[in-house]
Amino acid sequence: MKTRKDRQFRPVAVPDVEVGGFWGTWQDAVCQSTAETLLDRCVEAGMVQAIDVEQPSPGIVIPILDWGGSTQMFWDSDLGKSIETIAYSLYRKPNPKLEARADAIIDLYEKLQDKDGYLNAWFQRVQPGRRWTNLRDHHELYCAGHLIEGAVAYFQATGKRKLLDIMCRYADYLIEVFGHGPQQIAGYDGHEEIELALVKLARVTGEKKYLDLSKFFVDERGTEPHFFTDEALRDGRDPEDYIQKTYEYGQAHLPVRAQTKVVGHAVRAMYLYSGMADIATEYNDDSLTDALDVLWDDVVTKQMYITGGIGPAASNEGFTDYYDLPNETAYAETCASVGLVFWANRMLGRGPDRRYSDIMEQALYNGALPGLSIDGKTFFYDNPLESAGKHHRWKWHHCPCCPPNIARLVTSIGSYMYAVADDEIAVHLYGESTLRCTLANGADLSLKQTTNYPWEGSIAFNLDVAAPARFALSLRIPQWAEGATLSVNGQMMDLRTIAADGYARIEREWTDGDRVALFLPLSLRPQYANPKVRQDVGRVALMRGPLVYCAEEVDNGSDLNAIIVPQTLPQTRIDVLHDLNGAIAVDLAVEREDACSWGEALYRAAPAERKPASLRLVPYHLWDNRAPGSMLVWLQAGN
Repeated sequence: MKTRKDRQFRPVAVPDVEVGGFWGTWQDAVCQSTAETLLDRCVEAGMVQAIDVEQPSPGIVIPILDWGGSTQMFWDSDLGKSIETIAYSLYRKPNPKLEARADAIIDLYEKLQDKDGYLNAWFQRVQPGRRWTNLRDHHELYCAGHLIEGAVAYFQATGKRKLLDIMCRYADYLIEVFGHGPQQIAGYDGHEEIELALVKLARVTGEKKYLDLSKFFVDERGTEPHFFTDEALRDGRDPEDYIQKTYEYGQAHLPVRAQTKVVGHAVRAMYLYSGMADIATEYNDDSLTDALDVLWDDVVTKQMYITGGIGPAASNEGFTDYYDLPNETAYAETCASVGLVFWANRMLGRGPDRRYSDIMEQALYNGALPGLSIDGKTFFYDNPLESAGKHHRWKWHHCPCCPPNIARLVTSIGSYMYAVADDEIAVHLYGESTLRCTLANGADLSLKQTTNYPWEGSIAFNLDVAAPARFALSLRIPQWAEGATLSVNGQMMDLRTIAADGYARIEREWTDGDRVALFLPLSLRPQYANPKVRQDVGRVALMRGPLVYCAEEVDNGSDLNAIIVPQTLPQTRIDVLHDLNGAIAVDLAVEREDACSWGEALYRAAPAERKPASLRLVPYHLWDNRAPGSMLVWLQAGN
């Protein structure tokens, strides 16, 4: 068997996986509500008018801010992500009316595109003389990247090539513009995204030139003489005068292979590392993989919330100091956790390793998914782990990056569940689904996964293959799953003998009708933070399987901080919440500080009396879907 770094695993295409169960319900919400909602609100904001050359230019609708730009500059990215969401939703649930609306937008982009291939609503219709003058701040390549991703998705889901051809022309133009040749720009974008998008374009077209351009952007970042400094001087700007005052904000302070600490804007960092991981896979670049391993450890051991949220500060939408993880003021942008899922998934490109896939699952369920309400109509931008009852989902946002980001992740979840190498299928995430794929040896197969995960831990795989075929099936065994069991056609397997990097690797000749049964025990377990996380000292969080649980006022009354969880967890009782998509609630006996008997004094010598009480916990990703009220993840820990 090849070593982990020698293998190349690529995610399967979204149409190759049919999703049901837990994720199917979420996808249905996007199909029924979110996809059209995104488009409606893009229209209401003026985004479609902005690309319609038959209408007057809208001009500057959203004012220029102190960083020298406007969030209106990002409108192409919002349309790109919305088209991507629509594409995946159309594959699941055909909607001719919605498809026609998307086709009409694509037609507008075709008319907008310059003869040389350039395409950007802001720099064609609002500031046409400013093309490629401020890559540090103005998101030109970022917008291109999201339109590319939308084009790839729309082609894969509908078979329609128009937007793909438009974006190939744009990418071909970018190859002429960027590089080290005469009259070329030896630079890169301040907000990463183009890197991972070009890899997607290369994989769907088979054109290596797009990989090479992505690699150029990755390799060039942070090198000296510094591109952003030279660019500012050429443009007549003071290179020291910009909002964040440090190139760390966009991870351009050092060449990427020399970076050892995760810094700056959280979403930008995740998109960069995702692109780096893709390039590491495609070029078998150990230097990038080694750098990413260091950065991975840095974020997950010092800078990540238990939810998989990252970036505690609103001031830079990103990282601060090690172990600085406040709960009530946590920024933890939905897009950042979506980006962490992207990065983790791409780190699996060189082989299955639960070091990455466990975090991918944790961030997916608890960091990203809270960004979408169960009806698919409202959205969290930031995700605190404590609320006094005033934090609620938005109908929209002045910077609406998160709604389409979580929607496109939900609708494309099948491509995160499975990855395929020449002779191996890796199952990274569990959920009711059917994978159809063809291996390098020509084996056409269908792998059906039957489960009620994450509510139940029983998972069955049934194989449908036309002829016997030899390959490996690797199943993730989460680190939390103590006592997991595995059988093949009823014969129990010794996980210790087939485990590799946290996966059970079953290599054999498979025949039609083979069945694999995996059981992952799901029980409530306490989680304590590193003592250096000052905000969580004396606190405990509770998880069940991959899910972080929380207490809500609607179930437990107010004063959630008065609840004390015993160190040894008592027997629990579970309850199915039909108003929350059949979620599992957990009830357990606790103690509660009695505020009623305290009296009127603000302070006193004796602590509050404690009384027996009952605590109901619900999955954190579902909070604020019922009556509004306070919420708490980190509860008082008893002795």
